[in-house]
Amino acid sequence: MVMAVSFERYGRLYYLDPGPHRPRVGEKVLVPTDDGPEVAECVWAPQYVTEEIGGLPLCEGIATAADLDRDEQNRQRRADARVIAKRTIRQHGLPMKVVGIDFVDRRADVDQLVIVYFSAPHRVDFRELVRDLARGLRARIELRQVGARDEARLQGGIGPCGRDLCCATFLKDFEPVSVRMAKDQDLPLNPLKISGACGRLMCCLKYEHPLYQEFNAKAPATGTQVETPAGDGVVVGHNVPSDTVVVRLAASGRRCACSRADVCSPRQQYEASDTTTPDAPPLEVDAVPAEPEVPAAEVPEAEAETEAGAETTEERRKRKPRRRRRLHHDEGDTPQ
Repeated sequence: MVMAVSFERYGRLYYLDPGPHRPRVGEKVLVPTDDGPEVAECVWAPQYVTEEIGGLPLCEGIATAADLDRDEQNRQRRADARVIAKRTIRQHGLPMKVVGIDFVDRRADVDQLVIVYFSAPHRVDFRELVRDLARGLRARIELRQVGARDEARLQGGIGPCGRDLCCATFLKDFEPVSVRMAKDQDLPLNPLKISGACGRLMCCLKYEHPLYQEFNAKAPATGTQVETPAGDGVVVGHNVPSDTVVVRLAASGRRCACSRADVCSPRQQYEASDTTTPDAPPLEVDAVPAEPEVPAAEVPEAEAETEAGAETTEERRKRKPRRRRRLHHDEGDTPQ
């Protein structure tokens, strides 16, 4: 069985092995961490999974009233430590920005530990700052500098899409993102359009890129002549999330969205291939394509008799190329 917890509302999910415990959604449970058990909220109740998953940390049980009181006190201590850290940094005149505070009181090697996460444009000499913070907070101090992406993950926020940041919710690792991925997804190469809250390229460009690669490999390119249920047209755009192709119809000039399967059917791919020859003899008599209807007045009597009687496959093969050329000539004539 597997369950999921979160230390903050709408925060990142952590998966646990519930063991003998069966917490409900919204209940507080104890989660093992490097600094001792911490209180977290159950987001997904324990449920069975089809595959065996090993290596998950074991839930240490339901949080008691004492655990909840300690967690609330630590929250208040973190808020107070943040105010003191900001004031002390301002007094020292250092180019530092406090991103997050962690308060640890259950480690065996220290009584109380305050971890200050900060961001800075370059390396900072904070030796004097550490001594003043230790004196003001009466605890051991650790300063850890983080990058722009980690800063956005710790602070959280709303992305350009209007939803919570991916790094603050479900994204675990930061993978390199390139401008080439934005080009493959047909996005404008404007830094304001493809940058996230951290000022770097959006992480969604990375984990959505394989979907665009698969679509572009199978869908017709822009400017390709295609056949759609609404008529012939030209591809003028792609819509990867909906798996559709935007086609401008040749007859009316309007645009319509067609499924990729409608314009990429195996029959159309076969007809567009180089190995297809229009005059290739059929393998079977039943597989001969339907021939266009010809008015009775234009059909010679000899051919009418042949069609009425039994016709062999060899005769059909010999007559078929000649008849196609004649029909093509007849269709080109202008009736008087």
